[in-house]
Amino acid sequence: MRFLFRPPADEAAGLLALPWDQPLEEWPDDVVLHVPQRGISRHVVRFVANDGAVYALKEIVEPLARKEYALLGAFAAEGLPAVSVLGICVDRPGDQPAILVTRYLEYSVSYRHLFATSRGEHSTEQLIDTMVELLVRLHLAGVFWGDCSLSNTLFRPDAGTMAAYLVDAETVERHPSLSTGQRLHDLDLAADRVGAELLDLEFGGLLPRDVDPIETAAGFRAKYEALWDELTREEFVAPAEQRSRVAERLRRLDDLGFDAGEIELVTSPEGARLRVRTRVAEPGHHRRELFRLTGLEVQENQARRLLDDLRSYRARLEQRDGVPVPETVAGHRWVAEVYAPVVESIPAELVGRLAPAEMFHEILEHRWFLSEVAGADVGTTEAARSYVETVLPQNSPEVTSPSAVLGLL
Repeated sequence: MRFLFRPPADEAAGLLALPWDQPLEEWPDDVVLHVPQRGISRHVVRFVANDGAVYALKEIVEPLARKEYALLGAFAAEGLPAVSVLGICVDRPGDQPAILVTRYLEYSVSYRHLFATSRGEHSTEQLIDTMVELLVRLHLAGVFWGDCSLSNTLFRPDAGTMAAYLVDAETVERHPSLSTGQRLHDLDLAADRVGAELLDLEFGGLLPRDVDPIETAAGFRAKYEALWDELTREEFVAPAEQRSRVAERLRRLDDLGFDAGEIELVTSPEGARLRVRTRVAEPGHHRRELFRLTGLEVQENQARRLLDDLRSYRARLEQRDGVPVPETVAGHRWVAEVYAPVVESIPAELVGRLAPAEMFHEILEHRWFLSEVAGADVGTTEAARSYVETVLPQNSPEVTSPSAVLGLL
């Protein structure tokens, strides 16, 4: 047998003692983990733990394993939203298929788990919007998915919205760019598969009664086309409007969660043609800014929400003390005096229901609700206490973090 692992090598070393010579389906129960929020796969998939981390193992023929290993590695380098690959095991005895090893996507769930356990906060439309954004990002990067579906996607809460990640890259084709025909073909495949999966949910009684699978699939196409046009269209700009129109276009991209790369103005006496090349990487402006100020690593929408609270906190400090407060100082004080106490107040038995940043976001939302009822700001401390007592226990009891999964052992 041979192992191919991406650095760091010490992460993979602890997995070498696993029974790689045995069929994955026959691995003993004391080796594999049960992950309740996993999706459905046409391959044998098992989960294992090592040094506090969880990994997904998929048995697949060697050529496809090597292809997926290379593609997922490239996606990670480019910042595309996909699961992170660790390595592959090939040349297993008895002509057994290869095993692809990926890192468990923390706090992620499958679409079926979402519908089976949802409290109603994650709507079908929200999932479709998230899927559309994922497909557009991949197409901007020249990625033809070929098997875009809810089943091949993992979802992760992100400040009241959802973030989507590609899981299965077996059918992916990589090109410098996609033609219109390639994009629309991939879009048709995606819409058909999503419609079929929603019909399956409807048959199983998991789909809300007000959701029509056929109309939703048609809406998938319309949402994709609208977003693609917003991100890639050229527009004519009069000379006097150039500065304001460029700024407006950039703000619009930021609102949509995309970053602008190259901006091109092709001028003429009558005006200019504005072209904006949209970045294809996973959005990261707010994540990078929050990390710079606080050292916290969270998702993009979570970062946006936490930055808003941090800025409000800084403004209160400056108003109270009457002196300017450097943003880095405010960031570290906010973590120590606001964020950390709230996160640490979560009872141990409820830790793992959501990512800490997602819990903090929900507490801020709960604070707004309580303040509206009370007619005055109740404060974060009181909101956190009320949230822990009345809201968090209602979250799905299925754990979604590796630490919580390992806690079941």
